[in-house]
Amino acid sequence: MRTPQDFPRRAPRASRRTRVIVVGVLVAVVVAIVVLRALAGFWINYLWFSSVGFTSVFRGVLLTKVVLAAIFVTIFFVVMLASLTVADRLAPAEVDPATANELVVRYRELAWSRGRQIRVAVSIVFALLAGVGTDREWNNWDLFHYAVSFGVTDPQFHRDVGFYVFRLPFIEFLIGWAFEAVIVVLIVTAVFYYLGGSILPQAHHQRVSPGAKAHLSVLLGLLAIVRAVGYYYDRLALVLSRSHVVDGATNTSVHANAPADFILMAIAVIAAALFLANIRQRGWILPAVGVALWGLVALLIGVAYPAIYQALRVNPSELTREATYIQRNIDATRAAYGLNKVKVHDSYDYSPTVTTSEIQGASGPQAQVNQQTIANIRLLDPQVDLLNAFNKYQALRSYYSFDQLSVDRYVMSLNGSPPQETGTVTAVRELNNSVPSGFVNQKLVYTHGYGAVVAPIGEAGVSPGGEPNFTLQGLPPQGQPSLDTAKGAEIYYGLGPDTGGYVIADSKTPEVDYENAAGQQITGHYAGHGGVPAGNLLRRAAFASYFGDANFLLSGQITASSRVMFIRNVIARVQKAAPFLKLDSDPYAVILNNQVYWVIDAYTVSDNYPYSQNANLDGLPANSGLQTTFNYVRNSVKVVVSAYNGSMKFYAWDPNDPILRVYMRAFPDLFTPASEAPADLVAHFRYPEDLFQVQTNMYGRYHLTDASDFYSQAQAWAVSPDPGSGPLSETSFASAGVGANGLVSAPSVPRLPPQYELASLPGSSRPEENFLLVTPFVPISATGSSQNLTAIMTASSDPGTYGELNVYPLPAGTTVDGPGLISNLIRANQQISTELTLYNQQGSQVELGEVAVVPVDDTLLYVEPVYVESTATHVPTLDDVVVVYNGKAYHSGNASIDNALCQITNPDGSKPFSNYCNTAAAQNAAPVTASTPSGSGSGTSTTTTVPQPGVSVQSLLAQASSDFANAQKALQAGNLGTYQADVQQAQQAVQKAQQLAARPPGG
Repeated sequence: MRTPQDFPRRAPRASRRTRVIVVGVLVAVVVAIVVLRALAGFWINYLWFSSVGFTSVFRGVLLTKVVLAAIFVTIFFVVMLASLTVADRLAPAEVDPATANELVVRYRELAWSRGRQIRVAVSIVFALLAGVGTDREWNNWDLFHYAVSFGVTDPQFHRDVGFYVFRLPFIEFLIGWAFEAVIVVLIVTAVFYYLGGSILPQAHHQRVSPGAKAHLSVLLGLLAIVRAVGYYYDRLALVLSRSHVVDGATNTSVHANAPADFILMAIAVIAAALFLANIRQRGWILPAVGVALWGLVALLIGVAYPAIYQALRVNPSELTREATYIQRNIDATRAAYGLNKVKVHDSYDYSPTVTTSEIQGASGPQAQVNQQTIANIRLLDPQVDLLNAFNKYQALRSYYSFDQLSVDRYVMSLNGSPPQETGTVTAVRELNNSVPSGFVNQKLVYTHGYGAVVAPIGEAGVSPGGEPNFTLQGLPPQGQPSLDTAKGAEIYYGLGPDTGGYVIADSKTPEVDYENAAGQQITGHYAGHGGVPAGNLLRRAAFASYFGDANFLLSGQITASSRVMFIRNVIARVQKAAPFLKLDSDPYAVILNNQVYWVIDAYTVSDNYPYSQNANLDGLPANSGLQTTFNYVRNSVKVVVSAYNGSMKFYAWDPNDPILRVYMRAFPDLFTPASEAPADLVAHFRYPEDLFQVQTNMYGRYHLTDASDFYSQAQAWAVSPDPGSGPLSETSFASAGVGANGLVSAPSVPRLPPQYELASLPGSSRPEENFLLVTPFVPISATGSSQNLTAIMTASSDPGTYGELNVYPLPAGTTVDGPGLISNLIRANQQISTELTLYNQQGSQVELGEVAVVPVDDTLLYVEPVYVESTATHVPTLDDVVVVYNGKAYHSGNASIDNALCQITNPDGSKPFSNYCNTAAAQNAAPVTASTPSGSGSGTSTTTTVPQPGVSVQSLLAQASSDFANAQKALQAGNLGTYQADVQQAQQAVQKAQQLAARPPGG
């Protein structure tokens, strides 16, 4: 047996009190730190909104969140407390220990005297839990509160579309929240009745007291009423349902589901009446009958009947039964995606050839436009990894890099020609993660990138060696378009990875602008109004807490006027200021008034447009804000962000959009009328690619406006599959097909992305307006074998015609190869395929650009640039350009399109592009072959060289391989002139080998 000395001694009371005090102090300190950090974060966020001029947005969203949470917490608290108070008052004064559970007895002994405090505490806890997440409904509340009319009614229930888009989401949330709240109150109340002794499962006679039965019956009746309201709105929401035929209320929805919801609503009301009647009856027979009837009807009418109706009534004659609802879906979908404004041109007089006068007519305006189109054919393809080339030639310092290439257009004078609109590739020089380490370097010295580079996208943008030919370049930036180095060239806000952190501008430490050719660092101090002033000691302490960096307090280089810049990524910046907008995946830089601006397309979307089809997102970039569920979309806002100050302008680009009108009512200080956008800036606005991708995906089916045609899908289109771009070894081609239901294939093959082109619309009376997005269509077919071009869809980005959507169907009976067949035709050219194979070995890699569909007058040119890069450096250079015209493939043999155009010959022997034969690029090009593969045309080929007698095919191919190896060595050494010469010699050897192999024996 243990003696008292064996037991541990209890600490003296004073020691225990000391430990309690210490623990209490530590807890208080931790709580204080957490609270202070939260307050610091709240303050810094407010200062950020204040710095960009949108404090009204911050206050509006915060106030809505707080009020919503407070309302729902208060409602739940009052209901729960009232129910528990009633339960407490109806509890018996005493319970028989023989029939009561020990837990009940103990609870009454320990907690009965503290019943009020317990009820309040339980109500507070459950109210806070019920209020969690309700603040996230702030956006739905704003839509509900500021709702406007669409001016369009749904064809089934004849309610304005605005009811479904703006009001129904919040109503459905209210119904769901109320149903869950009543269930929680019911369960907690029942528990209290059990603990209070009103529910005694062990009792032989009265297991539930009459008062408890009456109270619980009221709660069950309230639950049934809430569900009845739910059935009413479920019936209205049928116009938003998803069907196997089309979205919206189809035949089964209207004739089976809608009546079922109405009957279930009536049954729920009857059940509620039975529960309330049970207050007097105080038995369980009436509630049991009500619940059983409700469940039976829900099973038979809500589930079984619609399935039987669909199988026996609709499926045997689906088109007849669904025609009305298919037509509703067609009309709604076309309106929801803006497809009802597409202009279909029936007069497109397609011709496989053009005449010499249409290309070379010096006095004809259309010929001049055609020449401008050809000059701007995309040879610098952003789809290829050209960023490496831009970084190699123009990053210039290890801590600078380019993160994205953007297609735009500027009015420029090239090679002494008059100024004209020119397609360009633009990139912004930003900081990267190679900045020297340390607080001073990373936060005070290296604070910004510097300048931008611009290269024409077409012929003028490529040097003879295949490298980009920049019209704006260098440090400091020089060339056109103008970018003044005295101000505005500094890039504080951009897309690079470093923009996720913060920097402090205008400190006592000079900031590096750039390093000049002499190796001198040119420094300066920020003179703009971007960022948040560092301010006094208290504000700097808040910054130190927010960023977890004590240098805000310790560094002597920071002044009160220093600017703390954070959230510098323009996408994150815009999303924080307007979280209700969806953003495009491709922000682009515009050089204007000697400064750099970022333009971001923003969308308003909804998934509650009645009868509209859910969006087809096939081919949409993964980082697009449209990667969500929606059936209505508008490009309502153009956001412009200064790369120098970070200031944002939200231009209300489509003020007729009802969703934008709601947000303009909710946040009137956020938006600027589109009429106030500078004309020079509007000239650079582009029709967004993400929106056009979705619209073309949908238009493939929804160009069919007759329900019968739509159902059969015989004339449905699909965006042309991408024949493959990028590394030659990774390119593939897949065909379009249809799904098992015979309607449309699931997204399974890569689609050709929309391409910006400077090209004249066929038959256009406005040839000067020609900055277009272009997408080709091919048929949807059961086997995917049909790859003929069926139509071309364009979207205009020019100020006078911005947003115009045009479709040019190919004439009936005309067979025109689509991009997939063109790709096959190119690869079937023996010389081209041989050269691609030889390029793609011995340390080099071929990269193929996108096949571009270029409208020139009434015909089409297909153009594919071919790049070669070293597998060691991964810097691509343009090595060849392939042009397909009238079913024949021609290639240039060098980094210019001229030689390929020079070879083009019409069936009558004329050479419509002969004016391109006089250029230096064409005259210095290697001899090439134009051919049509057997089975797809005449099968003839035109050669320009003759092999010498006594030379074998093997020796010529060996010579070509040696020349390609020498070219690769020159490329790795950076000797581009030698590289190009060796490549041309190899091409000549390959051509001679082909000609020799084609000669008949003894020939």
